[in-house]
Amino acid sequence: MSQTKNTLLQRNRDPYLRIKILIGVILAGVFLFPIIWMLFVSVKPQDMSITAPLNWFTPPYTLSNYASVMGESDVLLWLFNSAFVGFATTVITLIVTSLAAFAISKIKFRYRRAIFLFFLAGMMVPGEATIIPLFEIVKSMNLLDSYTALILPMTASPIGVIILKSFFDGVPDELMESAKIDGCSHWRLYWNIVLPLAKPAMAAIAIFTFIGSWNNFLWPFLAIVSEELYTLPIGIPSFNSTYSTTYMLPMTVNAIASLPVIIAFLIFEKQIVKGVSFTGIKG
Repeated sequence: MSQTKNTLLQRNRDPYLRIKILIGVILAGVFLFPIIWMLFVSVKPQDMSITAPLNWFTPPYTLSNYASVMGESDVLLWLFNSAFVGFATTVITLIVTSLAAFAISKIKFRYRRAIFLFFLAGMMVPGEATIIPLFEIVKSMNLLDSYTALILPMTASPIGVIILKSFFDGVPDELMESAKIDGCSHWRLYWNIVLPLAKPAMAAIAIFTFIGSWNNFLWPFLAIVSEELYTLPIGIPSFNSTYSTTYMLPMTVNAIASLPVIIAFLIFEKQIVKGVSFTGIKG
């Protein structure tokens, strides 16, 4: 019996497993090297001259760059703005997309298929093509240069509606009908039955919405003028342009901006991987 098991294990063993692991380690090193280099540069003295690439990774080290950045820039304010805008955008997006998807999937009304096709068509329009009309709409509503201008336009998510609609379609109609017989309203069906079943899809949408908001540059660059409303993608380039002759302080600002995302990835790694596999989004 044991010999049969060993034979089966040998047959199922991938002959290229070691090669795949080696390639994976090399690719991981390629992607991690810029982050490691950034962290080492951020703790190098500002007046230190670098004569060889190896000097970036050897002592001396100092944390004075972080103190200088905190005192000479508004990086903490930029962090707060990015986190606040990202959190608010994510919450509103989840509420709007889940309600829309529930209505299209589980409530029978006229033109619901046409509305769903409208959401599908929205995915074919690149975001850059809507920037000018979006700017004109926000301008006509006197919302420019405000948190509202940063949050509300980014809450429209056709992909979120499509993903949740597909997920809600998998909820048996018999379950919905039995709940209606027991007196459940549409709101209770949405809140108590459908929404708890959609946690994986909601988590995936939340992750990608927050990341998209955190990294968004074009729209905040157009919609914001006041420096106190700058987010990280807007504030960092303005800071880096002031210190274009040295690497240390710009890399320190980038390290401060990157550390929250890196920590969040380490904490929610499983959810992010599940989100990628669930939505089919790559890259």
